[in-house]
Amino acid sequence: MKQISQVLWTGRRTGQPWRLATGATVAGLAVAAVAVSAAGPWDFGQRTAERDRAVALGRTGGVHHRAAAPDEPGEPAPAPSAPGVLSAPRAPVAASGAIAPVLEPLMGDPGLGPVLTASVVDLTTGKQVYGKNAGSPMAPASTIKIATAVAALSATGPTHRIPTTVVAAPDHRTVTLVGGGDPTLDQVRLGALADGTARALREHGVSTVRVTYETSLYRGPVLHPIGANDNIAPVTPLMLDEGRLDGSTRGPADRAEDPAQDAAAAFVSLLGKRGINTETGPDQGKRPAKAVTVARTLSLPMSALVERMLTNSDNDIAEALARQTAIADGRPASFAGGQAAVTARLKRLKLPVANVRLADGSGLNRADRVSAALLTGLLARAADPAHPELRSVLTGLPVAGFTGTLTERSQARTAGLVRAKTGSLTGVDTLAGTAVSADGRLLAFAFMAGETPFYGAGRPALDRMASALIP
Repeated sequence: MKQISQVLWTGRRTGQPWRLATGATVAGLAVAAVAVSAAGPWDFGQRTAERDRAVALGRTGGVHHRAAAPDEPGEPAPAPSAPGVLSAPRAPVAASGAIAPVLEPLMGDPGLGPVLTASVVDLTTGKQVYGKNAGSPMAPASTIKIATAVAALSATGPTHRIPTTVVAAPDHRTVTLVGGGDPTLDQVRLGALADGTARALREHGVSTVRVTYETSLYRGPVLHPIGANDNIAPVTPLMLDEGRLDGSTRGPADRAEDPAQDAAAAFVSLLGKRGINTETGPDQGKRPAKAVTVARTLSLPMSALVERMLTNSDNDIAEALARQTAIADGRPASFAGGQAAVTARLKRLKLPVANVRLADGSGLNRADRVSAALLTGLLARAADPAHPELRSVLTGLPVAGFTGTLTERSQARTAGLVRAKTGSLTGVDTLAGTAVSADGRLLAFAFMAGETPFYGAGRPALDRMASALIP
């Protein structure tokens, strides 16, 4: 295998591979190299946080990157490239014997508890270079979001956008706000829906309407099995700002008891500000017969939603993406439908799903069971040149010392060199992601601790294990 001498981003973000300019022919290493060598900060989605921080620190690149506006047709606009931050990996020198001596002394940390599994895979070759009970299923906590991301991207494609629509009866006297499953709907886009609706009504000489809202896309329980909780809103296909009541954009928050009704009420208020009166509503119901679409807004592309979900460990997006997977595969959009659809997608990708249980998309459910081998297998698929549609799984991982849930979790030498999804429940700590080894290899790792003595007890030890992969 020849060494890559140069890697540059040159294309749009689409469902097709981004074009790469290389100084040599590369087989099997392209996406792995891209994941660490290309652009930092990244060009899209949650990478704006890294972009802004880089600019603040006086680094160049990425200042004028932007996505297409939510209602603009087509692909996101091209973006200028940011400079590379790491040299491309050299040819692999896989050595499982070199990894065990540095990892195993760290595994006896009392914070990890008595149950620990681990898997390390060389992403250049796809071969496991270290394993400890790697096939044993354990509670994954939020690392299950990697599985949700892979399944959603596989099912819908990275350019898929989730719609929220307003439809009207033929006489335009009744309008219905129809939830399509986008938890990221915000005031700006809801206002755009109100603009389009008011314009259509005025064109038909209507100034007073009945407003209804539809949530029939989803099936089954609305509440997550953990019940009402500030980590997740009731799971409904229509919500505004993830049902958050405090203006926050990430982390725990007070949540609306009925996010759909609240979103519809906000829509009614916006219509009123545009001169449209409501004689009744908002009432829950189905769209009128022979309804016509009068306004529509779209979420960011699936690739950007995946990045945001992974970077922020966003439970609401995770459950929405599990349901988008179910919808794409013709299954009910429910907890059970999502479980079946995500599992089927992983099977299709030939990943080890024996004894795996994906009871939800977020990892809040303690019934979830995932193996370390599955987690590293998912990362290997995302780094596989044959699956460019999965690339945002890698770019969305939090960066140690830099973004998301790893902002405060790094040692000096791991900052920027480890990207990983965190996971924590009481008694459970997990970490899965990628690290660049001293000889330039990109490694995928998954470390899963169960029966930890208290919440977060295993985090320092897991961080040290990730750090040990960078001698």
